[in-house]
Amino acid sequence: MKNYQKYTRQFFEAPKTDMNWAKRSYIDKAPIWCSVDLRDGNQALIIPMSLGEKLEFFSELVRIGFKEIEIGFPAASETEYDFCRTLIEQDLIPDDVTIQVLTQSREHIIKKTFDALKGCKNAIVHLYNSTSVAQREQVFRKSKEEIIEIAVSGAKLCKEYREKYEGNFRFEYSPESFTGTEPEFALEICNAVLDIWQPSANDKVIINLPVTVQHSMPHVYANQIEYMCENLKYRENVIVSLHPHNDRGCAVADTEMGLLAGADRVEGTLFGNGERTGNVDIITLAMNMFSQGVDPELDFSDIPSITELYTRLTRMTVNARQPYSGKLVFAAFSGSHQDAIAKGMKWREEKNTPYWNVPYLPIDPHDVGREYEADVIRINSQSGKGGIGYILETRFGYDLPKKMRENVGYLVKSVSDHKHKELLPDEVYEIFKTNYVDITTPLNVTEAHYVQTGGIQATVTLEYNGRKASATDTGNGRLDAVSNAVRSYLDLDYEIHTYTEHALEVGSGSKAVSYVEIISGENSFWGTGTDNDIIMSSVKALVSAVNKLITQAK
Repeated sequence: MKNYQKYTRQFFEAPKTDMNWAKRSYIDKAPIWCSVDLRDGNQALIIPMSLGEKLEFFSELVRIGFKEIEIGFPAASETEYDFCRTLIEQDLIPDDVTIQVLTQSREHIIKKTFDALKGCKNAIVHLYNSTSVAQREQVFRKSKEEIIEIAVSGAKLCKEYREKYEGNFRFEYSPESFTGTEPEFALEICNAVLDIWQPSANDKVIINLPVTVQHSMPHVYANQIEYMCENLKYRENVIVSLHPHNDRGCAVADTEMGLLAGADRVEGTLFGNGERTGNVDIITLAMNMFSQGVDPELDFSDIPSITELYTRLTRMTVNARQPYSGKLVFAAFSGSHQDAIAKGMKWREEKNTPYWNVPYLPIDPHDVGREYEADVIRINSQSGKGGIGYILETRFGYDLPKKMRENVGYLVKSVSDHKHKELLPDEVYEIFKTNYVDITTPLNVTEAHYVQTGGIQATVTLEYNGRKASATDTGNGRLDAVSNAVRSYLDLDYEIHTYTEHALEVGSGSKAVSYVEIISGENSFWGTGTDNDIIMSSVKALVSAVNKLITQAK
């Protein structure tokens, strides 16, 4: 590809650390979560949310369980200011929820920010300024000392204004563009701010280390975080926060490795909405923990409803393959996948195991508000007998014999292939019912009477091509006797090869269902029968199979 030479590495390796994060294999507890949907997420929308929409979104974030929510940049616009005031004046902020507001290091902006917070019980004032080499040289054209002065003066102003206003106000500082900043300089400026704020056990300070632009692989960020965690002043009273963006598609990995490296807190958005390629997706992070047996302390048990609200209020979409959230993330079209899932489900039922380990499904879809039949087994031309059989069994109650599943599977896949479309469960059932169940043309047996002789004698009343007739024969059982009577009357050559039956329990009361396979030459024909009487259901299954033989013979 042309022009690759114009690009160079824009990140800085952290001074040597012990890389203790690499010795940990999983995250064992939830971080402090902070949603930035209403600030970072909202500013990235083509049409930013209205006041009413932001209020509805805020309510949903509270319901999910967020205890810290960044609501905006009150000094940036009247809409942002009014949103903050509405939350406070209408008493919409629960006592255990802290709102967070963003401010630059300018006195008039800091003053308006505190004005917006009048009457707020709990708030975080989030101060930031850019620190990267690119920003210092190109945007501000200032030295390191001048950049530090911007941060320090802002920290002093925040402290002064906090003393003038009532409320529990905490502080957060972000060296924006942290990943493009020399780690030693990032540490210096953060420590300078901490010296002003003097964090304590009762007044902890958040140091937020954003991946404003992703420049490196995740392990580089982890080393940077570990370096900061080990060298920040007042560490026991500092909450180290992460705020990754997703330019290289590594926001989740950055965050998880950053947590392993010692971070305490994560700022992100639902579904990863944000500038450019977005912020880190908190749903993915939380569900990754959930799938490892760790309580994420957020409620994503109804992802479909959260998705509906998000798409309606933001006018954004959720990709069908988005982890945990997309419509197709639990879908299996592949035959081998469907077969493994179906067998895994059955194994769990047999073993009554408390743990989830079904092949191809990292979590139980029910735990996020999804349904197996609608979401997991999806039928198209790539599907297999296992998935088709699973749908017929779990949705409609038909537990097909293994060999019959293959026969039905080929037919269903052929229909999907010719229509070039996915088949819904009801469509799969209709294909099965039309081609296998209670087929009465051209042959139909309307009655059967049995007499015990040396074996069983059956007298059947039948209709064939519209003509009524009666036939009698014997066999070693009732179905065998009926089969012999039908075969002799129609002069057919076949043998019953397979017969199974079970109660049809789903939506059919006490009905019984039977499956019969007959073999004629090298060909196999399957039929299914349903009836309140188990013997009659077996006769109907036989008749269905015979009709398929007759139809093919024509």
